[in-house]
Amino acid sequence: MTAPASLSTVRALVERQVRERADAVYALETDGPQQISFADLAARCHQVAALLRSHGALPGETVSLVMPNGLNTLQLLLGAMAGGWCVNPVNLLSSEEQMGYVLNHSDCTLVIASPEWADTVRRVLLTIPRAIALWVCDAHNNTLSEDAKNLSSDTGHKAHAVTPQDHALLMYTSGTTGVPKGVLLSQANLTANAASISAEHALSAQDRVLAVLPLYHINAFAVTMLAPLFHGGSLAMPPKFSAARFWQQALQTQCTWINVVPTMISYLLEGTAPDASQTARIQFCRSASAALPPAHLQAFEAKFGIGIIETMGLTETVAPSFSNPLARNKRKLGSVGKASGCEACVIDSEFQVVADGVTGEVAIRGPQVMQGYYKNEAATRESFTPDGWLRSGDLGHRDSDGFFFITGRIKELIIKGGENIAPREIDEVLLRHPGVLDAAAVGIPDPHYGQDILACVMAREGQSVTDAILREHCTSLLGRFKTPKYFCLVKDLPRGPSGKVQRLKLPDLPECKELLG
Repeated sequence: MTAPASLSTVRALVERQVRERADAVYALETDGPQQISFADLAARCHQVAALLRSHGALPGETVSLVMPNGLNTLQLLLGAMAGGWCVNPVNLLSSEEQMGYVLNHSDCTLVIASPEWADTVRRVLLTIPRAIALWVCDAHNNTLSEDAKNLSSDTGHKAHAVTPQDHALLMYTSGTTGVPKGVLLSQANLTANAASISAEHALSAQDRVLAVLPLYHINAFAVTMLAPLFHGGSLAMPPKFSAARFWQQALQTQCTWINVVPTMISYLLEGTAPDASQTARIQFCRSASAALPPAHLQAFEAKFGIGIIETMGLTETVAPSFSNPLARNKRKLGSVGKASGCEACVIDSEFQVVADGVTGEVAIRGPQVMQGYYKNEAATRESFTPDGWLRSGDLGHRDSDGFFFITGRIKELIIKGGENIAPREIDEVLLRHPGVLDAAAVGIPDPHYGQDILACVMAREGQSVTDAILREHCTSLLGRFKTPKYFCLVKDLPRGPSGKVQRLKLPDLPECKELLG
């Protein structure tokens, strides 16, 4: 779905909500009294533009943010985009070396950092051979209006003209197989997906989402920040995800839907469930960013009485490009759903569309697909087929009803003795064992088979799982050939900002290095 031409910029979304519901709440804290209305947001957008100029950043330039979630972070991101800047939210899980690469490669002229990150950013900026301004700004205390009062009331600047094709977001991928790539997205890309998400889930001004994901990840950026701005709904923002406080936060702020990733679902399953009468207001739980094991989906729905809509997308498609239907009886277990707001197909190595049921690479085409990778023409060319389909890098198939099923990443596929093995198949079998909290499999070099299988397992608290127990469990369900050669008990799994397991980093975990020698 493409946003109407009149709503194809972030500024247009803000202005529409001010016209239609100026006094309605757009965002509120879960752990404090602060909230902002759409009218407040519009005013802050003007203030942010003036403050950015005062720090030497001009419209059209890129501004990086090194900040955790907070109402100020939200307003800085929206204000900058509405004013014509391109925003670059930096992953707070980055090492200083990775952060330095992103800040340098992005060509940002200004970095906005929260106080607790200021010293780190200063150290990083010293390694970059060009001048970049630094503005220290708190993520939580709503100080933008006070800061703006210190500026001249007449800045002499008219609002910068913003077009749908202007750069709005530069977001870097996790870079698990190399240096991070900067995904360049336009104003029209962002508003198209905000429209699609709103339509897919039938969201309206009466809906409120619990925004627990970090805004430096595309899922939170698109789904919990921009979608409500399109349909006039609102978001409740905790400082960060807390499994212990999740339901209290959702219920106290009267949320009607929740948006999480599979890792969060696994942690919520470890906790207690609120009374069903309390959660009746929550219409659905949206799961995204990584494949959700069917066992976890079924356990969540049984325990909490809330249906899960499984979705999937990429940073390159502004998050969701697939979604299961809103109607619970029309969803398919194990599927990421149908194409949402775009076209999708499955192609072979020659870029030809394959028949339903045949495994290949999932490809996407539509208004939310990125402009390309910033300053990386080679990677951009490689990511598109000659006729313009974005190659997702995901292996999967489509069934006869148009539902897509993802079996893994092409780069993570295990090839043992010439046979292709999808790591997710092994993950899901391990997760069926009652003593396993989470698990991930990966291929490792083997002199005989080319590759064999390493499985990293997180045990549930108070449960004892041994190599022998796991091996017997897998052999009975997978057979000997697909049963991992090694089982390694770990305290945690390496993850990206969305919670997606970074499989290729598993062999480098200390526990695995010790096991593998």
